[in-house]
Amino acid sequence: MTEDIVAGVLRQWQQVHPGLDTGPMAVIGRLNRCSALLQQAADAPLRRAGLTRPEFDILGTLRRMDRELTPGRVARETFASGAAVTKRVRQLEERGLISRRPDDRDRRVAHLSLTAEGRETIDRLLPEQLRYEAALLAGIGDERQEELSAALGELLVVLEGRLGSLME
Repeated sequence: MTEDIVAGVLRQWQQVHPGLDTGPMAVIGRLNRCSALLQQAADAPLRRAGLTRPEFDILGTLRRMDRELTPGRVARETFASGAAVTKRVRQLEERGLISRRPDDRDRRVAHLSLTAEGRETIDRLLPEQLRYEAALLAGIGDERQEELSAALGELLVVLEGRLGSLME
């Protein structure tokens, strides 16, 4: 099997600091490298459609939840800041993909929903994006993908539970 770039880095660290436990770097380094490569590659269908990943995530959130959402709820669902969501919603609204309705009781609150064009866009793009992502993972068998998904799910639960306390 071909050696990945992180293996070379780990070997270099072992030469400089023999006995150093580079196990965490082996996992986190590979996750970071995979993330960077996926960021470059995984959004090609979205770029062709004139969307960014964060915009696609907003459209997808509104579609999968299938009801009006406040910008705050969209921010929580997409792990984005309120300011970032506000900017993206404005752009999506200008493109006619999202509509904004003021709250009946509190005019400061908005309710977001997909327009017919927004729904058509996400319904057309999602299968194309999933096919593209499947092609990116084609070198890994289905069983290994399931194992990887489960292991990453475990890691995610651990990080979601611990990260706040480690950052304090």
